[in-house]
Amino acid sequence: MTRLLLPIVAALAAFAVGCGDGSNNPDAPDGGEARVSTVERVTRVEVVKRSGEDEGFDPRRIFERDGPGVVTIRSLFDAGDGDDGRRQGGVGSGFVISERGEIATNAHVVSQGEGKDIKRADEVYVNFADDNQVPAEIVGLDPNADVALLRVETRAGLTLRPLRFGSSGDVVVGEPVAAIGSPFGEEQSLSVGVVSATDRAIESLTGFETLGAIQTDAAINQGNSGGPLINAEGDVIGINAQIRTQSGGGEGVGYAIPADQVKRSIEQIRRHGEVKYPYLGVSTSPVYPQLADRFDLGTESGAWIQELVEGGPAAKAGLRAGSGNVRFQARPYRPGGDVITKVEDTPIKTANDVGLSLLPYAPGDTVTLEIVRDGKRMTIDVELGERPAEIDRPG
Repeated sequence: MTRLLLPIVAALAAFAVGCGDGSNNPDAPDGGEARVSTVERVTRVEVVKRSGEDEGFDPRRIFERDGPGVVTIRSLFDAGDGDDGRRQGGVGSGFVISERGEIATNAHVVSQGEGKDIKRADEVYVNFADDNQVPAEIVGLDPNADVALLRVETRAGLTLRPLRFGSSGDVVVGEPVAAIGSPFGEEQSLSVGVVSATDRAIESLTGFETLGAIQTDAAINQGNSGGPLINAEGDVIGINAQIRTQSGGGEGVGYAIPADQVKRSIEQIRRHGEVKYPYLGVSTSPVYPQLADRFDLGTESGAWIQELVEGGPAAKAGLRAGSGNVRFQARPYRPGGDVITKVEDTPIKTANDVGLSLLPYAPGDTVTLEIVRDGKRMTIDVELGERPAEIDRPG
């Protein structure tokens, strides 16, 4: 059985495990009151620039260069049981991304709850590799991509070593990767592995899927959430976010939010304090040759519309969903719906391609979809809506 474990005790759901530390703050044994001391060494801020690149995958070199830019994040939340000052705490990871004191991490490291019930941490502290520990401001959250942007004041004598983002679009299966973070609160821990798969779909904090996730067998455990997944060139290709497990421990199936989505989230948070997603309002199934032949779809690839959100953008534009219930190869289908084959000029090969192709657009934009209906190709213009705070209907 699989579970979703967010960093605060008893936050459980199905399918995956977030790798924030689910325990109370380690400084509060036996679940007692958390005590977080803030250590500030008032000298000067030092920004360390990247050194030259090295050929080959060298975990030691990666850790020496980028490890100092990885931080431990401790979040405190009101316990909700009175005014006795008690706090619940969680531990995760993060990494410096700019000389302005900006830090990237997972949204679930610094928040509780899901969907409309997401609540930010009351206090957040960042532990640096040089033993400085300072308070941080939550600049903004993107619960759909599980990304958060923090900021610390750069007056505390910190050594800031920004890590550099790469492009997750260049990631290939089999390439070596390193994960740095604080599993179970063990700060500055390094693990290595390979990219096991790309283009995975994992659950977000809203019920919508986060698409394009990177799967790795590098050891990722509770507390690694928010830490970087780094390639041989020393570039961050993703933020470690979840593990899939049956035992509750790491089993070599971890997932990272792809760097390209992280960069999009951070840029929108910087500009607007939040991230808005386009919304089509469809539920689809991927088309493959045998399915196309069985239902005479007129195309061997695409996203077959099974359901439409009533009053949603796709429904308003005149797209059609299937109806009824016919089983094929042990799966239920609703025949009769349109098959989406292109979004603008982007071919749709899988169901995930629809969501990924819409990411560059904003709510209110109009996109042209190529569809196959009753064996004939046609185009339909759709004005995109804004994705709701949580999913409770197809979309």
